[in-house]
Amino acid sequence: MTTSTLSDKGNYYLELEDKFGAHNYHPLPVVLSEGKGVYLTDVDGKKYYDFLSGYSAVNQGHCHPKIIDALTKQAQKLTLTSRAFHNNILGEYEKYITEYFGFDKVLPMNTGVEGGETAIKLARRWAYKHKGVPENKAKVIFAEGNFWGRTLAAISSSTDPSSYKDFGPFMPGFATIPYNDTAALEAALQDPNVAAFMVEPIQGEAGVVIPDEGYLVKVRELCTKYNVLFIADEIQTGLCRTGKLLACSHENVQPDILILGKALSGGTMPVAAILANDEIMLTIKPGEHGSTYGGNPLACAVAIASLQVLKDEKMAENAEAMGILLREELAKLNSPLIKTIRGKGLLNAIVIEHENPDASWDLCLALRDNGLLAKPTHGDKIRFAPPLVITKEQILACVDIIARSLKTLE
Repeated sequence: MTTSTLSDKGNYYLELEDKFGAHNYHPLPVVLSEGKGVYLTDVDGKKYYDFLSGYSAVNQGHCHPKIIDALTKQAQKLTLTSRAFHNNILGEYEKYITEYFGFDKVLPMNTGVEGGETAIKLARRWAYKHKGVPENKAKVIFAEGNFWGRTLAAISSSTDPSSYKDFGPFMPGFATIPYNDTAALEAALQDPNVAAFMVEPIQGEAGVVIPDEGYLVKVRELCTKYNVLFIADEIQTGLCRTGKLLACSHENVQPDILILGKALSGGTMPVAAILANDEIMLTIKPGEHGSTYGGNPLACAVAIASLQVLKDEKMAENAEAMGILLREELAKLNSPLIKTIRGKGLLNAIVIEHENPDASWDLCLALRDNGLLAKPTHGDKIRFAPPLVITKEQILACVDIIARSLKTLE
């Protein structure tokens, strides 16, 4: 597999992946070797603005010096003990993150999808212990268009055929309702066996789908009314990405279970956290859930640094201001190719309108050629989600790149 726009060096790396790797991704043809702040550099030394941020895992910017410092210092002392033993970092991290987000307890895991699995296990156990749901009857409700990974449980809740086709049979006890539809939610919650409603405050992978104002407040009210746990999947929307610490913070709602991942490590390693209060968290006893790497000393040190950097450098405030600027400047382009501009903070998307079904992919190739990296999702949508350290001057430079790239499709 060669791509004519790449150098011989770039094609060499693509051919290695094609020959020896599973074909479960379709990356943009660019081979990256360095990252710093808002920039990525390829193997030939060309520099790009990063407008994907590792699907919001790199909110703090690539290789943030304070996060890398915490990583390297801890890596030279102790990286892993497993949970067979105690270590001197885990308790400090648990205290730090629970106070940071206002919960009694945290259960540390590695990846976002493990966070989702853990939240569902907690909700089911809580339903049996506290709600009185009969054994093996607990149900979890999800929103259509959700995406929280590709494990068997995650695809069992998916409404996207590319995620679930030919991978069945699926997890029982899952049901989906339309997103941003509180009437449908209330109808689903009439079932006394419902343990939880798991939802993204803004649907990221679906193309930055933003619900109506007040949706999350109503979700909170309905879950409280029907004694159902509200699980907020903030893996992509959390950690200052949308202009607040959490996307739920825009409506001042506190979920019963909060799932975090991605930028919890500043893009350095897999770190996830599931936060809840004692009534929920303490239903799981020793030996009933865990992970060899979950809560490892290296991850704990990195997560503390990653969270502290968000606060110290006021990244939520910058995301809010730069997001407004980005959307305003995109609107000024008046491009006939941009059907929709939407977003909150620095989680944004445009919807492309063009007779060519591959127009979004072609636009991303043009953006790459002009020095900006983005990727289509669900055909006609392109996310624009740069690291939260981006400046006004950089936003304006990026909009200029977008404008020049759009002209290649006109």
